[in-house]
Amino acid sequence: MVLVKTLVVVGAGPGLGMGVARAFGRNGFRVGLIARTPEKLGALVRELAGLGITAAAFPADIRDRVALTDALTAVKERWGPIDVLEYSPSPTGPITNAVDSTVDSVTAQFELHVLGAVTAVRHVLPDLRARGGTILLTTGVSSTVPAPFLANVGLAMSGLRNWAHTLHAELKPHGVHVGTVTIALGIVQGGGEGDPDAIGARYYRMHEQRDRVEEVIGDLDAFRALVAQHSAGLPG
Repeated sequence: MVLVKTLVVVGAGPGLGMGVARAFGRNGFRVGLIARTPEKLGALVRELAGLGITAAAFPADIRDRVALTDALTAVKERWGPIDVLEYSPSPTGPITNAVDSTVDSVTAQFELHVLGAVTAVRHVLPDLRARGGTILLTTGVSSTVPAPFLANVGLAMSGLRNWAHTLHAELKPHGVHVGTVTIALGIVQGGGEGDPDAIGARYYRMHEQRDRVEEVIGDLDAFRALVAQHSAGLPG
């Protein structure tokens, strides 16, 4: 009997999230998609079904921690324990530079990127421990390269990246693989390294190989140069 495994994509969208969903789905995984808008999720599920991938939508606002845990519970009730959790919501809300960051603007990004991830991981961790599962947490380039024009997002994403590394160290002896993926380029269909399917394949390799805590997709030095250029143009 072949054991069918389950992937959950939290923050599913037509770009990165679907690239990950297709990569795992083509390797025999069922795919649960969690995001806020039922209509958009329905279209993604139909697209995956057209590829022969078993998928279902579980709508929830990621910032609503009760709704998020309810959605994850619904996945388990439908298919059994979760084997892989992938977390990759897109930044929403105001993006503020360093000087103009406020408690509210920073809190909004922390609620989305950090508190949502903590909520999801803690909810599924007992099953992942029992099954030797995988956690993949996604950040943007500002998690690694400080960028004044992405200050509040960088605050949250750098915190998520840090937590991913500490989770990796703590859970590796217990058979749970934790990895973080830093996206340092635009995600564009047919865009080479930035193509959603190329990115999804790298997520799947992280899950399969379990030999690294971090994967960087894109060019960090190019972004550092962009930050330096932007900073040089600011009035002093």
